[in-house]
Amino acid sequence: MNKQAIALWLPVVLSAVANDASATEADTSVVALREVEIMANRATAKVPVAFNNILKADIRNSNTGRDIPYLLGMTPSVVSTSDAGAGMGYTGMRIRGSDASRINVTTNGIPINDAESHRVYWVNMPDLASSVRDIQVQRGAGTSTNGAGAFGASINMITDAPDDDPYAELSASYGSYNSNKQTLRVGSGLLGDRWTVDARLSHLGSDGYIDRAFSKLWSYFGQVAYSHAGTLLRLVAFGGKEQTYMAWDYASKEDMEKYGRRYNPCGQYTADDGSVAYYPNQTDNFVQHHFQLLLSQRLAEGWQLSAALHYTDDDGYYTQYKTGRTLLEYGLEPFTLADGTEVTKSDLVRLKYNRNHFGGATFSVTHRRDRLDAVVGGAANWFQGNHYGQVDWVRNYVGPIDPLQEYYRNRGEKFDANIYARANYDVWNGLSVFADLQYRHIDYTIKGSNDVFDWNAMAPAMLDVDQRYDFFNPKAGVNWTSGSHRAYLSWSVAHKEPVRDNFTEGDPGHYPTSERLFDYEAGYFYSTPVFTVGCNLYYMDYKDQLVTTGQLSDTGNALSVNVPHSYRAGIELQGMLKPVRWFDWQINATLSRNRIKDFVEYIYEDGWQNPITVDCGDTPIAYSPSFTLNNAFNFKVAGFDGSLTSRYVSKQYLNNAGSEDTVLDAYFVSDLHAGYTFRNIPSVKSLRVGLAIYNIFNEKYFSNGYSGAGYTVSADGTKEIYRYAGYAAQAPTNVMATVTLNF
Repeated sequence: MNKQAIALWLPVVLSAVANDASATEADTSVVALREVEIMANRATAKVPVAFNNILKADIRNSNTGRDIPYLLGMTPSVVSTSDAGAGMGYTGMRIRGSDASRINVTTNGIPINDAESHRVYWVNMPDLASSVRDIQVQRGAGTSTNGAGAFGASINMITDAPDDDPYAELSASYGSYNSNKQTLRVGSGLLGDRWTVDARLSHLGSDGYIDRAFSKLWSYFGQVAYSHAGTLLRLVAFGGKEQTYMAWDYASKEDMEKYGRRYNPCGQYTADDGSVAYYPNQTDNFVQHHFQLLLSQRLAEGWQLSAALHYTDDDGYYTQYKTGRTLLEYGLEPFTLADGTEVTKSDLVRLKYNRNHFGGATFSVTHRRDRLDAVVGGAANWFQGNHYGQVDWVRNYVGPIDPLQEYYRNRGEKFDANIYARANYDVWNGLSVFADLQYRHIDYTIKGSNDVFDWNAMAPAMLDVDQRYDFFNPKAGVNWTSGSHRAYLSWSVAHKEPVRDNFTEGDPGHYPTSERLFDYEAGYFYSTPVFTVGCNLYYMDYKDQLVTTGQLSDTGNALSVNVPHSYRAGIELQGMLKPVRWFDWQINATLSRNRIKDFVEYIYEDGWQNPITVDCGDTPIAYSPSFTLNNAFNFKVAGFDGSLTSRYVSKQYLNNAGSEDTVLDAYFVSDLHAGYTFRNIPSVKSLRVGLAIYNIFNEKYFSNGYSGAGYTVSADGTKEIYRYAGYAAQAPTNVMATVTLNF
């Protein structure tokens, strides 16, 4: 039987076993089932890892259309970014300085990260927060999970549970930059004592703070659930459609001084009359659908099975205006104009497509009895990604050109399977020991022609990637809980395979190896209903971490290179004070040191010629602030609710050389949320009106950026290094008003 068949049939077999075992368990509480459903990869207070749980109530009033990276922005060590500058469209996050490709994300235990890039594109699932029951953020290696390795953190989302009572909710938001969100949620309630149906439809849009950085977004969520005795079966579908104007090229500070902070270089070209123009269709267009069949089954007293089949289908492209491109790179012959001029380079419009299929199965069996809490689980997933590019138009082209002429095509295929066993055992008097063992296997191939041109062969570079990885990821720790006290120690190992770009933009003879992480964590928390304080110490020791060094491939693309030794070390502090029922104060901070040992920077002359090297010694890891602080004052009196939240992020370097010429300056940003809920309205359960004021102190800041370097040679032979950078400018003070009706 092939791998795909195993992935698809495994839960069916488990389901049959479960149904047989549950025949005598007709009195099982379905409510209890929902509490443990798909929780196998969740941490609890007895598991020695650093984590935070974010409940639906925690994000409901701040969910005005900004994406999940912003809704999680108040959790420790999280830094959120927005290309368009106002939290809609393309957004992202880093946790402990680790980027999106190192943060494992699952929904109902099913991997969400793209199998090749390891990234999560939140823009493809807008307003997912309106259908999420709760979110757990684990920092560090965390517990064993499905999908790409958690190399800095993991985010585990659980979608809304079936609701036994019928409901309807209509929400609408509108604010600065024409930002808007409309959401309709409905539920049937319990039908025939066993069935429920829930659905959501959302539309979001914004002009963006950055010029032309508009977004047009649609999303949906639906589920049909069957519950009886010890069985809960759910069919879940969610997804979205997005069109966004590109804003990911960012702008230099010099250009912003010249054209303003909202300047967007994407799509810029010189028109025939010599004026500056912008291509109107410089857009990203994508549709993504997720389908999940989820089974939660009680097998016997203390035994629980969760199993799932899943399939994700996504399809999309982006279109770009490119200036002065060599025609041979796109399979086009040079042409001659009427005046006899031979044209070898010209402006053109290209389209790059992704057509992806991702499917498989997950399962877990948990056992809770007396002092033992154990789980065995795993997953088998298969991915196929089709990548191809077309030329849509060439300026002044003379000669034959096929409509949408194809210039490259390749296919990536990946099989990813893992199995794990985890146990927590209460030894004595609040002391428990923890062990977690995972084996993960990956097969990854890429075949076809690349979008990178091979000038030696005078043809598109050919891809022939065939990689296999086998990882063993053990974890162990101890946890002590007594009354208001909790303390823990843990040691974990994590591995991560290279991503697609490491192969497509690299040199075949110098492909990178996998990365390894040793993660050491220690924490202490003291909690009472009035006062909570805690700290978590971490040391993340990397071997062969992939970082950019300035080094370029033979075709001029930036390479990620394995560096032998690097680390992240820090302390995460958390506190909460609730002196009265209507007010609480929450605060957290992270102080960290993030370093690459003996870093060597590569710098090229005039783009990518004649490289020189600079020994930099120990340097800060790029995009890793040494200090972050989150503070929230929350009020709730009668029908009024409000919160004043503040975030401080210290300076971040844009390269791994620690260059002071290209940094993201520190920033301090505060937001205010306020609302009032009316409850004594005929035929309406509640009506809430709310107002959010973002960046209330009008901070002029940048959340993201990029940098590069080169050198020139003067007449006397002196090499002079220069550096350049682009910055993602963020919106000044802006507002969003919301009205929510519940029936």
